[in-house]
Amino acid sequence: MENVNESTSVRVLCPKLFLDKNEPGVQWLIGSPFFPPHTVVSTVRCIHTDSSSPDYRRESEELRTLLLKGFEVIGALVVANSGDGMSAAGEAIAAARSLRKLLRRENGKKLDSRQVIGGVADCSGGDIQFFVSKSESLTSFEAVNVLYDGHPEKYIWERGCLLRCELPFKLPIYYPVNKPKDSEKMFRHATKAVIAKFKDPKAAYLVEALSKTSAEVPQPVILRGVDLDFDTDLSNVKLAGESAQDSEAGLLSCSHFCLESKKGAPVYSVEHADRIQVSILLNSSDKSEKSTAPVAEYFPALEEAKVLVVNFKLEVLCYSAKGLPLKHAVSKLLIPGLIDQFNLVGNTVLPNLLAQHPQLHPYHFSPPGVLHPITVVYELNYGETEMKQVEVRKSLHLRLGLPFDRPLLRIANALDFSTSRDVVRSDAKWKGSSLLKDVHVGIPSSGVSGGSVSLVQGSYEYYHYLQDAFNDSGWGCAYRSLQTIISWFRLQHYTSVEVPSHREIQQALVEIGDKDPSFIGSHEWIGAIELSFVLDKLLGVSCKVMNVRSGAELPEKCRELALHFETQGTPIMIGGGVLAYTLLGVDYNEASGDCAFLILDPHYTGSDEHKKIVNGGWCGWKKAVDSKGKSFFLHDKFYNLLLPQRPNMV
Repeated sequence: MENVNESTSVRVLCPKLFLDKNEPGVQWLIGSPFFPPHTVVSTVRCIHTDSSSPDYRRESEELRTLLLKGFEVIGALVVANSGDGMSAAGEAIAAARSLRKLLRRENGKKLDSRQVIGGVADCSGGDIQFFVSKSESLTSFEAVNVLYDGHPEKYIWERGCLLRCELPFKLPIYYPVNKPKDSEKMFRHATKAVIAKFKDPKAAYLVEALSKTSAEVPQPVILRGVDLDFDTDLSNVKLAGESAQDSEAGLLSCSHFCLESKKGAPVYSVEHADRIQVSILLNSSDKSEKSTAPVAEYFPALEEAKVLVVNFKLEVLCYSAKGLPLKHAVSKLLIPGLIDQFNLVGNTVLPNLLAQHPQLHPYHFSPPGVLHPITVVYELNYGETEMKQVEVRKSLHLRLGLPFDRPLLRIANALDFSTSRDVVRSDAKWKGSSLLKDVHVGIPSSGVSGGSVSLVQGSYEYYHYLQDAFNDSGWGCAYRSLQTIISWFRLQHYTSVEVPSHREIQQALVEIGDKDPSFIGSHEWIGAIELSFVLDKLLGVSCKVMNVRSGAELPEKCRELALHFETQGTPIMIGGGVLAYTLLGVDYNEASGDCAFLILDPHYTGSDEHKKIVNGGWCGWKKAVDSKGKSFFLHDKFYNLLLPQRPNMV
C-alpha cells in the first residue's frame, strides 16, 4: 500500500463531491484500499433511511454489489449549519463506521483500524470541511486540508486494472412433492455447496489478458485453489513493482497481464483500462495417490420428489492495483465478489422459487461523472419501459447524482465485453453494424448568408434503398427513414430494441389494428402517421405531426423546425406525395427568411461510400428553391412532417 502522512490532507478525485444541496442527507465517500487512506474517488447518496438515520442494512446490501471490489466506503459527508462542523463531523464518522461494519462482515473479525473521513458541507454554500478520525473513538478526530486532483482518471487507471469473471451455471434443486416448502431449505443447502466449491482444493483459476489483438499477449496462468486463502483483508498485502516477475503463477502481479500500460502514449479511462479475464475450472478427475476402482454412489429418494433447475449468470468486475499478486487478486477481490453477487441473486430468486423465476443478469456501467464502473443486477422479466424497472433506474440515478431526463443505466449503456477489446456502446462504432453513421458530418455549408444552423443531436445510421439485399426501390423510402430514426434512439441508448425490418414494421402496424393482415409482405407505402404508430408501439416514443398544405409553405416552418433540433435533436421524417426524406437540420436566417434543409435521402441505391453519397447529393443542404429556380419541395403536394420527441426518462 502507499504511505502518506495521514494527518495532512484529504485528496478528492471526483468532480461532483456534493451531489445536490437541495437534497440534504448522508453521502457515502468512496475510496480504495490501494490508494492513500484519505483519497475520495467518488460519492454516492444514501437513499434508504430509517426515521432520520440511514438504514444501514439496506444500504450495505445494495452497495455490496453496486461497488466493485477494490473500492470501499471510507467516510461520509453531511450537510450542517455554519458553526456545527465538529458535531456534524462526528455524526458523519459514526455513520460511516456503522456502514463499514456491515460491509466488512467476514470471519467474525472486528472493524479494521483504518481511519474514517467525516465531511461537512455548509448548507449556506460555504466550503466543505473535512475531519479524520484518529482512532475508533467517535470523539477523537481532527480537521484536515483538502486537495483536488486535476487528473483523476490518470490517478486511478495508471495504478489499477480491471478483473472480470463470468460464471453461468445451472443449479438443480430436489424437493419432496408433498412438502413444497422444503424447497427453500434445499435451495439454501445447494447455494452453500456452490460457495464451498470456490474454496475446493480441486478448483483452479485460469488467468489471462482479456485482449486477443496483440502479439505480445502473455501466456495464461492457472492458480490452484489449494493455494488461495480467501481472506478479504488487503491492509497487509505487499504490492509488487511494475517489473516484478516470479516463476510461481500465484506470485505474478496483475501488471504481468496489463497490455495497455505497455503501449505508447496511454489513454486513461475505463474504456482503455487494462483488463484481465479469470475463468473458474473444477478438476473432477484429479489423480489419487492410491490406486482405486471407480465408485458410484446411489442415494434413493425416500419419497416422491421433483427437480427444479435454477439458472444463474454471474459476472463480476473488480478493480485491482497492478502490483497486487494474482493470488490475492483472485482470493481477496474476485471470489468475494462472486459470493456477494451469488447471494444477492439467490436471495432474489428464493421468494418465487416455485413460481416464475426472475431472470437476473449483472451489467457493468461507466456513467458520466463517476470515475469507476458500477455493477447492477437487472431483472429481465421486466421490459425497460415497465414501471418497476424504471423505478430501479431512478433510484440508481438518485444515488449516483445522475440527471433524470436521459438514459444512462439502460442495458444498451452497459460495458460490452463481447469483443476482443472492451468498448462502451456510447462509442460511434456500434457493435454488429457496418452501416455508415453521421453522414452529414463534414459536408459543405448550406450557402445561407447569416443563417443559424440547427442540427440533429447525436448519432444515427444511414438506411436507404436496396440495403441488406432487400429490394424496396420505389416503395420503401418511409420504411428506411423510420429505420434511421430508430437507429438514433438506439445509439442514444433510449432503447435496446433492434432496428426492425420492413416486415417487422408491417407486423407492428397489423398488431395495433392499423392494417389488415394482408398488409404483411406487401409493397404498400406508409407515411408519417404510420411511423408514429410504430415508434409508439416498439419504443414508447411519442411524436408530433406537422401538416403543410404545400411544399411552398415549408420554409415558413423553419423557425419551428430549428426549435425542434435545438430542444429534441431527433431526425425528422418528411413525407409528401410518393416521396419520403429524413431531415437532419435547418439553416435559417430569421431576418431575411432565407433557409436550407439538410436532407438525408433514403432513395440512394449505391454502395455505402461516404464520398460517393455526399458528392452525389444524397446527403446535403437543399434550398427550397435553388439558384436555377427549381423547387425541391413540390408546390402541388401536401407534406406531413414527423417530429419524434426525445423521451424524458431514465
